[in-house]
Amino acid sequence: MNATNTYLSDRQTADRYAVHRNTVYRWARERDDFPRPVKLGDNCTRWRLADLLEWETQREEVA
Repeated sequence: MNATNTYLSDRQTADRYAVHRNTVYRWARERDDFPRPVKLGDNCTRWRLADLLEWETQREEVA
């Protein structure tokens, strides 16, 4: 799997962090460090896996 070309839905992203889908959107809206979603179409919003992996790495470095 190539993280650069992989996109996760809101549900997949929420499952990854064991949170509700609304939380993922709230993080994207309110947190400066959480990756912004990518709009792939009128009804298609996704998060790039590469962006999420980078965010996870940054969080680990801080901890």
